[in-house]
Amino acid sequence: MSYDNLLVEIGTEELPPKALRGLAESFQSNVQQGLEKAGFQFEKVEWFAAPRRLALLVTALSEKTPDKVVEKRGPAVSAAFDADGKATKAAEGWARSNGISVEQADRISTDKGEWLLHKAEISGQSIYQLVPEIVADSLAKLPIPKPMRWGATATQFIRPVHTITMLYGEKLVQGNILGIESARTVRGHRFMGEAEFELGHANDYVQQLDRRGKVIVNYEQRKTIIREQIEAEAAREGGVVEMDDSLLEEVCSLVEWPVAMVGSFEDKFLAVPAEALIYTMKDNQKYFPILDTEGNLLPRFIFVSNIVSKDPKQVVEGNEKVVRPRLADAEFFFETDKKSRLDSRLDKLANVVFQQKLGSLLDKANRVSELAAQIAGEIGGNSQHAQRAGLLSKADLNSEMVLEFPDIQGVMGMYYARFDGEHEDVANALNQQYWPRFSGDKLPESKVASAVAIADKLDTLVGIFAIGQLPKGDKDPFALRRASLGIIRIIQDKGYQLDLNTLINSALLLLPLELSQEQQNQVHAQLLDFIYARLRAMYLEQGIDASVITAVLERKPSQLIDIESRIKAVSHFRTLEQAQALAAANKRVSNILAKNPDFVKPEIDSGLLKEAEEQALASAIAAMAEKVAPLLAKADYQQALIELAGLREVVDQFFDNVMVMSEDDQLKINRLSLLNSLRQLFLEIADISVIQ
Repeated sequence: MSYDNLLVEIGTEELPPKALRGLAESFQSNVQQGLEKAGFQFEKVEWFAAPRRLALLVTALSEKTPDKVVEKRGPAVSAAFDADGKATKAAEGWARSNGISVEQADRISTDKGEWLLHKAEISGQSIYQLVPEIVADSLAKLPIPKPMRWGATATQFIRPVHTITMLYGEKLVQGNILGIESARTVRGHRFMGEAEFELGHANDYVQQLDRRGKVIVNYEQRKTIIREQIEAEAAREGGVVEMDDSLLEEVCSLVEWPVAMVGSFEDKFLAVPAEALIYTMKDNQKYFPILDTEGNLLPRFIFVSNIVSKDPKQVVEGNEKVVRPRLADAEFFFETDKKSRLDSRLDKLANVVFQQKLGSLLDKANRVSELAAQIAGEIGGNSQHAQRAGLLSKADLNSEMVLEFPDIQGVMGMYYARFDGEHEDVANALNQQYWPRFSGDKLPESKVASAVAIADKLDTLVGIFAIGQLPKGDKDPFALRRASLGIIRIIQDKGYQLDLNTLINSALLLLPLELSQEQQNQVHAQLLDFIYARLRAMYLEQGIDASVITAVLERKPSQLIDIESRIKAVSHFRTLEQAQALAAANKRVSNILAKNPDFVKPEIDSGLLKEAEEQALASAIAAMAEKVAPLLAKADYQQALIELAGLREVVDQFFDNVMVMSEDDQLKINRLSLLNSLRQLFLEIADISVIQ
């Protein structure tokens, strides 16, 4: 069997930059699965992507799928021939369907008798037969939310397609995909190199596009080049670039031949908060701002051109001309906003709906204010500052700057609060209320900021759950999963002694809804389960065993830092020699008690402890309860479980020698009560009966 490399390129109009990597990776995955399913042999599938193309190179691909033998069993021999030894109609029909005579059939013996058998040899199929279909199916499965049509055909794809290239070594794989016949033609850069040229061999693709087409088709190579160019240009300007990987990815998806260049703007714009300038440069213009070594914005920026210009000065001046009005807008909005105090904007928030059933943004701000004050008091922060910050938390949303640049909400609130003379704790809290914005993001720095951040997220969570708009599948329009993870991270990382039950109840009471006690209880339970689900996912990502997480959460502890302590303790307990036996014993006890709930009493009658083993267990439980009480009081769960592990021997002896379900009802009730006291001792920490 022969092997060679296969090239597949789909030449298109400019593809959406934010989707380019995802499209390329999905294309690779789909084709790889298609080749594997068909039975082809190959080493690897490598993807390439540039603004006007998706491509794959399959290394060492077999020219055809392997030949195979398919066994087709016929009727039993006893039914295939009559008494005279002649083939029956059933046998002849089966043989005819396989293109043979009955005499040509093989036979196979099994424990149920002998059967007719035909071994059909099926030749493998070539890439020329199967690859076009595999490619077409793979393209049809790409994640394209809104496909386009072009020309007079019904063909649809994410962008119009101009070329299809499929080469197996030097041979053209013919096929019609998306209405285009496969050819050797590939297109180069729009303005540099050759507009079109033909490939002689699949192996020439990357090098020929680079040399003749002026296209760096290797995505990661192009991204590395852009990064290195940007860092070099920043260093020449005496500064650094805060590398934004999402922006780097987007720029990489916009250019085929990157050339980094430096532009500048007037120093006067530096009077505007740097975040606003950085936002407009990054988001609107796809520029990389330059910072000095202390993190201050310099009046310089780096942009990546898609061409080697004969007159670079003109290119630089053109980009400076484009960015200047955007910076001027930011300057104008900032100066306009400073004419009004933040607190003067509160009345306007009453006209902005947060959620129809939950009121306006002013209503939300008032709720956040009250919650933040309560939380700050519980964690040792300044309640007055937290209350003030909560009240002003949404005031910048109707500022000119935030209306134009929504991503800097909170940041502008901080600057305007400082300009108004608000306390620095209040100003910082206005910015940090949204922290953490994403996984791994920084947390609020002060107790006041933490209180406001928790209050804001909690109000949203409780409110949206109360009106029944829970997240479904991947739909989470109010970012409730992110909000709950933010609360978890702030409380656990900061070590705040906050009780989830108290927080949820406080938030429920502030809602503008008439909820019965039953409805409140339902919302409370749903939200607690939702937070537990986030905790479970978080701990699983950290490598914590699923049964350990279940053991802790089954007890529904409501303090997040307490949950963290229990998780660590049970994880350690699971490594102890006694853990398996005690977990099994607890499971046994749990099952027995579940079947006999009406026979358990809170007290144990020592006079009914007849057997030495049950007397020993009762004494051990009493002594252990006294021993671990101070450990539980200071949440030293790990040491408490280490102590409880010492019960293994006495528990084993009890089960080996004592009949729990005695025919004597008094003895049975007493022994069940004894086991219940044992189980309750462990349940003070976790339900170890579920530990695997």
